[in-house]
Amino acid sequence: MTTDEQVRLLMSLLRQGISQVTAAAKAGMSERTARKYARSGRAPSEAKVPHTWRTRPDPFVEVWPEVEALLRQDGGLQAKAVWAELNERYPGRFSVGTLRTLQRRFNVWRAKSGPDREVFFPQIHAPGEQAQSDFTDMRKLGVRIAGETFQHLLYHFVLTYSNWESVSICPSESFESLSAGVQTALWRLGGVPVEHRTDNLSAATHELVESHGRDFTVRYRELIDHYGLRASRNFPGNAHENGDVESANGGLKSAIDQRLRLRGSRDFASREAYEGFLEVCITARNATRRARVDEERRHLRALPVRRLPSYRELYATVSRSSSVRILNRSYSVSSRLRGCRLTVRLHADLVELEYCGERVATMERLVGREMHRIDYRHIIHTLVRKPGAFRNYVFREALFPGLEYRRAYDSLLAERSDQADLDYVRILHLAATDGEEVVRAVLAGLLAGGTVPIYETVREAVRGPRTPNGVPYLEMASPDLTVYDRLLGQNAEAVGA
Repeated sequence: MTTDEQVRLLMSLLRQGISQVTAAAKAGMSERTARKYARSGRAPSEAKVPHTWRTRPDPFVEVWPEVEALLRQDGGLQAKAVWAELNERYPGRFSVGTLRTLQRRFNVWRAKSGPDREVFFPQIHAPGEQAQSDFTDMRKLGVRIAGETFQHLLYHFVLTYSNWESVSICPSESFESLSAGVQTALWRLGGVPVEHRTDNLSAATHELVESHGRDFTVRYRELIDHYGLRASRNFPGNAHENGDVESANGGLKSAIDQRLRLRGSRDFASREAYEGFLEVCITARNATRRARVDEERRHLRALPVRRLPSYRELYATVSRSSSVRILNRSYSVSSRLRGCRLTVRLHADLVELEYCGERVATMERLVGREMHRIDYRHIIHTLVRKPGAFRNYVFREALFPGLEYRRAYDSLLAERSDQADLDYVRILHLAATDGEEVVRAVLAGLLAGGTVPIYETVREAVRGPRTPNGVPYLEMASPDLTVYDRLLGQNAEAVGA
């Protein structure tokens, strides 16, 4: 295909008196083509006629008024949905190949007659002026820790001028997650910007009940005041006003995904190993922004003398059921603490319980739809004396440590319903004293062999047979005294030598 540059070269050579044959060869075209452009004096782009005619009949010309009426009713309709509607109205009239034609017509209509589209306005960012925060869901990346899918979010902190970023793993969008993430970012950065921006209706920062999201919570104000930050938020429904961190979320997840692909595995031995992987990823991303980060750091204000605690402190009294209620969720504790008033330190992912200044329990914080965490070891010593309480216990499902225990109870119910509860709680007591995994293995073996796992059978498999008086039978082999003879003989030979 002849270009404008070739024709311009041809005309220049001809004006210099070079023959048409030579000029055509130097311009990279045939003599006939050179002759055509020499006669017309126009470049290819000037001679090109705009393609305004159709190469085939428009299959939608007769129904377009109906289509346009649908678009005016709702400009968000997609061509595929309208094409399916037309096929219902006119069966067999429109082939699959006409869908692309309808999509092109939709694009033309939207450009010429459609509603106005949203416009985005690039912003000028000053160094040290603003930081933005957001949470992003990481579940789609399929990260696994110790073989289990790791359900988690990332708290994401971004400086709008340099795009320097920091991330922290968190289980939910709680204030504790936000506080820990913000403070970790600021201390990594080594300074404080002027403003901190969040989205409008974050439960971590805004009071949602009485003010309907308009007012900041007391704890968030304390955090902002401690660092001398100015708090700001988006207008409702305008997430793009938090645009730097919103757009960075997608880039961050894409970068992590690519590094996971290069790594060849999404499995990590521990959470610490995964955190180290994220740290490497973020450090690499920040390295490309070093010049702007250095400039921005010169405009940051100094950090305060100390960090604020990133946990919430509450109080809870242990109930008669050996559990405490914390933010409408139940956690079991040792029955020795029944009636005691405990100090609760609620972290982003942990719950710490203290009594008289001493830590008495630490457990993972419940998030999402999890409403209770009951450890059977806390209550089994009482339940084994009251087996009748098991069947209708409110938290009964929490007393099945694994599938084998659930199947064992179902098998007992099917074979000896009147004794099932007693047998099962005794088996659970055996798990608490002799080891949950040991009992699990025994149950799995009995169930695989079609044997009903009654308590006596399980106990004998775990502890061995008993003598008639109930004392466990221990089989002890007689010692081999010849070992001593050989030992004494070797010593005698050594002395004689």
